[in-house]
Amino acid sequence: MAGSSARTTKRPAAPPRRTSKVYRARANPLRRLYAQARRAWDRPLTAYYLILGSAMLITVLGLVMVYSASMITALQMGLPSSYFFRKQFVAAVLGTILLLLAMRMPVKLHRALAYPILAVSVFLMVLVQVPGIGVSINGNQNWISLGGPFMLQPSEFGKLALILWGADLLARKHDKRLLTQWKHMLVPLVPMAFLLLGLIMLGGDMGTAILLTAILFGLLWLAGAPTRLFVGVLSVAGAIGIMLIKTSPNRMARLACLGRADAGPDDMCWQGLHGIYALASGGLFGSGLGASVEKWGQLPEAHTDFIFAITGEELGLAGTLSVLALFAALGYAGIRVAGRTEDPFVRYAAGGVTTWITAQAVVNIGAVLGLLPIAGVPLPLFSYGGSALLPTMFAVGLLIAFARDEPAARAALAMRRATAEPRMRWNTMRRRASARTSGER
Repeated sequence: MAGSSARTTKRPAAPPRRTSKVYRARANPLRRLYAQARRAWDRPLTAYYLILGSAMLITVLGLVMVYSASMITALQMGLPSSYFFRKQFVAAVLGTILLLLAMRMPVKLHRALAYPILAVSVFLMVLVQVPGIGVSINGNQNWISLGGPFMLQPSEFGKLALILWGADLLARKHDKRLLTQWKHMLVPLVPMAFLLLGLIMLGGDMGTAILLTAILFGLLWLAGAPTRLFVGVLSVAGAIGIMLIKTSPNRMARLACLGRADAGPDDMCWQGLHGIYALASGGLFGSGLGASVEKWGQLPEAHTDFIFAITGEELGLAGTLSVLALFAALGYAGIRVAGRTEDPFVRYAAGGVTTWITAQAVVNIGAVLGLLPIAGVPLPLFSYGGSALLPTMFAVGLLIAFARDEPAARAALAMRRATAEPRMRWNTMRRRASARTSGER
């Protein structure tokens, strides 16, 4: 009895406190789902899958909408209904090859390609202004005919060239600790950007000039430009832009269409007004794929600059929000790649590409919604146009390459390959064993 009384009984473990995070996560299924999503969001390969998945979905959905939005235009021109779709599909196949090449290239090779791409882009942009070589479309002379129905817009490649060249330039100056001096931050980056802007504005393409300016500001911001320097460059660019707008009746008319509820004198706001009509008639889930009314000659450029309006009419609010969500995922992944890397070239290039794609999407969608003037820029990866699709898909391949090159992503991919190789060898041995005859056994 004495021995038994001397024994110490073990007290049961205390249950987890109800105020602990573990208990709350187990008790609330929404918290558990949020915790699982947070863990998946923080995985090393999240940016890689986001960039690849969102870009491919945007491109595939764009192909579908290009076919739907362009068939009536093609028939009115006496062409097969799938004419524009076939051209866009060929461009998408070529763009996919460029994307695969870009994502497999090492960073050193991307840096080595910066100067050749810039030189070729400047040369082609000069050729555009040569009489007999450059082609004018809708009042803008920014095209070169490649023979037959194929056209090339060199200014689209100029955006990619500025990003690669500017990122390499700023990275080399970063390594030499020269970016603390304003002259090294501006020269020769800003003069080269102004050269490209001048060549673009000679053709009258204000929309592409706006995007090139956004890329320049993005690079300067990533390089750590001080506020006064940033505001100074922005003021100069804004003054030049205001002057160019005031000296062009066409640009002043586009600016005057903001907020108008009618077509205006001489129907100058016809396109923007019918873009709003298309979005308003779509409702929640749209009128159905292929059932747009505005594409029957009412809405100009339905398969290019205003394809987002046709998407809203046929797929409704659900379709437009899906497109916006895909662009938001792509933009977030690009920012994540730029923020997590220690390589200055990768940071500047990833930030420049993200600025380019998101700014172009904002300018296009803002014009369709009537919030911004119509700038005549396509929706990246979505609108019809091979000249815009090819460099954009190469830029997406850049982002994928950078996402794969993160230290944690490289370790995750190496671990995945290491676990996959024994499984592949085992499956191969099983197939060989099953292929033998009973006598050979």
